[in-house]
Amino acid sequence: MPKARSSDGIELHYEVSGAGIPILFIHEFAGDHRSWEPQVMHLSRSHQCITYAARGYPPSDVPTEQSAYSQGRAVEDAVTVLDAAAVDSAHCIGLSMGGFTVLHLVLRHPQRVRSAVIAGVGYGSQPEKQEQFRRESNAIADAFEAKGSAWVADGYAVGPARVQLQNKNAEAWARFAAGLAGHDPRGAALTMRGVQAARPSLYALMDELRAIRNPVLIVAGDEDEGSLEPSLMLKRTISTSGLVVLPQTGHTVNLEEPEIFDGVVERFLASVEQGTWNARDPRAVRGSITGIRTT
Repeated sequence: MPKARSSDGIELHYEVSGAGIPILFIHEFAGDHRSWEPQVMHLSRSHQCITYAARGYPPSDVPTEQSAYSQGRAVEDAVTVLDAAAVDSAHCIGLSMGGFTVLHLVLRHPQRVRSAVIAGVGYGSQPEKQEQFRRESNAIADAFEAKGSAWVADGYAVGPARVQLQNKNAEAWARFAAGLAGHDPRGAALTMRGVQAARPSLYALMDELRAIRNPVLIVAGDEDEGSLEPSLMLKRTISTSGLVVLPQTGHTVNLEEPEIFDGVVERFLASVEQGTWNARDPRAVRGSITGIRTT
């Protein structure tokens, strides 16, 4: 399998399926490149699908220094994979931690992003919740180091926004839980501290978010409490965005409802490619809730 080499010498495992306009998938903290299998199976019939394992996630390298892990480094790793795959720009799709990376990729390298799908994004972003999120993230990192990935997975995989997958598809949940239990504990701990706990709040980036002009689709599950309010904020802030909320769905939206998720994403990508995506600038509508313009 091919490897992409980062500027600091880390080798990143990536895989390519299909042909056509490229899609780059970026996984969540509790997943890895395999988490996108339902989407790759569906979308590789019409697109070139690229998945990769983030640093700290074998078969990618697991650097042992905390300084090797950050939100900025995660963004540059995404660019490294695009470069290695000889892709100038791609539709970029990310879940949770991967969704943060996609959003920062749009902010830092908008020319590399044909469109962005950000799902399950926002945990710990609200100013009043940020410090608690950091404490919890560091406690999880400590648990990975002290007790190992299998011990952490026993509780993490049945969290309040994860049980929905277990209830809907026990087989898919078992694969997810087994994958998490098999994570490199050192890589997981360093990722949790350096990327998750240290990332900036989205609310501190609102001026930058308002300047985004790339097409953006925001996806959230209505039972994923950590992402609901931030997803609404993103919708209200990014004028070129649309928001989809999936009913009775938790955090792993792409695994819980793969057919719905794939359909929504496929329609979004088609509208971008056909030039018909026209997310209305909310500043163009003033006045009453009827939408009647009263300038």
